[in-house]
Amino acid sequence: MHAEPNVHFHDTEVAFSYKSDGELRKANFIFSIVNHPWVSTLATSLARAGLALHLPVKGLIKATVFEHFCGGETIDQSVKTINTLTRFHVGAILDYSAEGAQSEAGFDQTMGEILKTLDKAKNNPAIPFTVFKSTGLVMMDVLEKVQSKAELTPDEKEAFQHFRDRVETICARAFAYDVPVMIDAEDSWIQNPIDELSYEMMRKYNLKRPIVYNTYQMYRKDMLDNLRKAHHDAVMHNYFLGVKMVRGAYMEKEATRAEKLNYPNPIHPNKQATDDSFNKGLAFCIDNKQRISLMCGSHNEYSNQYLTVLMDKHSMQPSDNRVWFAQLLGMSDNISFNLAKAGYNVVKYVPYGPVELVMPYLIRRASENTSIAGQSSRELTLIRKELARRRGNRT
Repeated sequence: MHAEPNVHFHDTEVAFSYKSDGELRKANFIFSIVNHPWVSTLATSLARAGLALHLPVKGLIKATVFEHFCGGETIDQSVKTINTLTRFHVGAILDYSAEGAQSEAGFDQTMGEILKTLDKAKNNPAIPFTVFKSTGLVMMDVLEKVQSKAELTPDEKEAFQHFRDRVETICARAFAYDVPVMIDAEDSWIQNPIDELSYEMMRKYNLKRPIVYNTYQMYRKDMLDNLRKAHHDAVMHNYFLGVKMVRGAYMEKEATRAEKLNYPNPIHPNKQATDDSFNKGLAFCIDNKQRISLMCGSHNEYSNQYLTVLMDKHSMQPSDNRVWFAQLLGMSDNISFNLAKAGYNVVKYVPYGPVELVMPYLIRRASENTSIAGQSSRELTLIRKELARRRGNRT
């Protein structure tokens, strides 16, 4: 028999309390577009082409989809969003989402921006975590060669060492500031060297509490086992394991590459298997809460509710600092704000960066909402329910 959950996600008044009527109408417009795959594809293609051709589309993008899913183009521009979230007891994770660095100078610039997010988070309870993507700090080709154990050229060896140095610089500052940093997951064919470096950083910086978190994409068939091995390593080396758990972001890419290169697809065959893997992962983390701290990065209502039930079963307070819930800005507000109101630790990812460099991120959000069964429909239903509730209150 299932325990009665402590929190429900259908209260739209709580979910959208931070949005004005105008902002809610804009959200309705955006998710109406995203809800039609062909319209969404056309809109993102036009936006991409407009920026490439230097047509005056930046203002339109900025006033609609960028404003909905991003904090701003800079950290300073994101402060307003951070302050709004804080009023509703939701923390922010500043996520520098500009993509496309292809040079050592570009990677250094990205590292500098990540360090600025740490500077902003220092002694700032409104920003309880920071995050970075490894592919913003090194060429993918280098990581791929390291994983496949191919011989590196002298330049590649140097590039890989620079990557290690950048990660060390970020983790050292996170440790000095006592601000946890999460290392995002990447494609399966470059993930191993990132994992190895993550655990190296944990052994160094997670001796008193988790500062470095690694990310586990539970749609991978091997990930539950990887999580168990990581826990074993933490026990053997006496450090705290920081776990950020997500379902996964590169499903189509993984399947295409596996087929092209004729190796077994590393991703679970269906959504149910992924959901089972994710929920088993949650249970494993809570069973081992003395050693593991968990960031549950999920837009799935059942998984979030299941985690609250697990916490209750283990007599954990909603505010227990070993468990956090995370969603993306502009998505699943019904989960984030209802959890926060019930006293759970909640953060929103607040992406920022120049509009043209954040476009790949925005396009992924659009395709993600289109491809996840019912995601944009669910968002639309909730937004329209709240608009109707507000209209009813005024009549």
